[in-house]
Amino acid sequence: MSRDTVLSLFTIGGRMARVVMIIIMVSFTLLPIAAQDIDNADDAVAIFNEAQSLHEKGKLAEAIVLYEKAINILPEFPEAEYQRAAALQSLGRTIESEKGFRRAVELKPDWTLAMTSLGSLLVKKGETAEAEKLLKKVVEMEPQNSSALIALTDLRKRAKASPAVLQEMLTAITSLTSKMNPSASLWSARADLEIALGNTTAAKQSVVRSLAIDPKYGFALLQAANLAIGDGDIDRAKQIAARLEAINETPDAVNYLKANIAATQGNFDEAIKFLDAMKTPGTEAADLRSVINASRTTSPADLEKLLATDANNVQLLGRLCNAYRKDDPQKALAYCRRANTLEPTNVSHAVGYGAALVQAKQYDAAVNLLRNILQKFPDNRTAHANLATALFQLDRYAEAKPEFEWLTAKEPTLAGPYYFLAIAHDHLTEYMDAMANYQSYLLLADPVANKLDIEKINLRLPQLQKLIKEGKGKKN
Repeated sequence: MSRDTVLSLFTIGGRMARVVMIIIMVSFTLLPIAAQDIDNADDAVAIFNEAQSLHEKGKLAEAIVLYEKAINILPEFPEAEYQRAAALQSLGRTIESEKGFRRAVELKPDWTLAMTSLGSLLVKKGETAEAEKLLKKVVEMEPQNSSALIALTDLRKRAKASPAVLQEMLTAITSLTSKMNPSASLWSARADLEIALGNTTAAKQSVVRSLAIDPKYGFALLQAANLAIGDGDIDRAKQIAARLEAINETPDAVNYLKANIAATQGNFDEAIKFLDAMKTPGTEAADLRSVINASRTTSPADLEKLLATDANNVQLLGRLCNAYRKDDPQKALAYCRRANTLEPTNVSHAVGYGAALVQAKQYDAAVNLLRNILQKFPDNRTAHANLATALFQLDRYAEAKPEFEWLTAKEPTLAGPYYFLAIAHDHLTEYMDAMANYQSYLLLADPVANKLDIEKINLRLPQLQKLIKEGKGKKN
């Protein structure tokens, strides 16, 4: 989804506020300033400062009322117009917000903060010509204005600019990220450009840098999720979606991500529900809906009919790979293999093929394939989970153990990996470690859904305690 450009708040206070307001008044009149005019300016600034305080506390509606009161006292008050517009934008009142930003620019034509905010808003509306004019002017005035460069990056990406133009933008933003204290949004903008230029390896590193600065930065989390989808790591994408919900990220952004995940898995009805839940769907949501509607079918049989007329359609092969994985693993395996052969560099096909091998109980082949995948994509959670399962089913517990350990380290609140890790330790007579992981599982497991496993563990624990007490088992 589109980026919300991060802009700093303009604040005025105390003696400096009076000086600024007197300058503003002088700028629109050649007449001597009367005492009443100065009093009005003082009143307007005092009200403005009170509004600022409410704004910073998140009391946006109350702040807007006071900004308007200040403007009524002093009609040519660009700072109040700007802050009112920013508050309106936060409330989703885009039309009023645009009017406010335009008024601020009208009153203060070279104010780059207001110009950047207006330009960013116009980018989101799709009015790229005017937005580009504003943002380019800001960058000409302030070549290192990161907010303007971020908004311009968004514009270039939406306009599907040429690689040469994108590379020029990337060079400018890379220069800024090499300086002291770059923002999370700047690293995220760099990742956007790297993704657009096809350098996902560099983009992943930029996203990591962005989240290191602000672990809750929603746009970077969305980028991480979309990169995971591109890698075929649907489990990781779902995990990030849950994190975004936990930090109350914009519902539209989360719904779009969930729609993308569902569509990638071939769950088109579910994807459409998420798209329908979006209050203000943008062009990306419309594009996804079009793709779904164009490729939507009601059953695997219908997909196979389409495939009969287009045997090398990789999208259809990938969907059939997913569709048959549970009900007909052997058929799924054949489709996954064909998709992977046609697009060997598409990791999602390779991961799907590996998962199909596990479902078909061809564990040795699955191990070989999944290990090759993890050499290139070491953070693919889906590949790790399937490799762990294959090794476990082959009774290769010593090899399965590090895979389950990787899963518990990455997702410490998920119960399942602890259970299988405990069993692996138990089979390897590493009783102390087995005990610790059984107990971790008991703390996290659902008492209803995991009732049978819990009962098995409770039967095993007394025997395990006895073995430990007798000093038996390996010591790590």
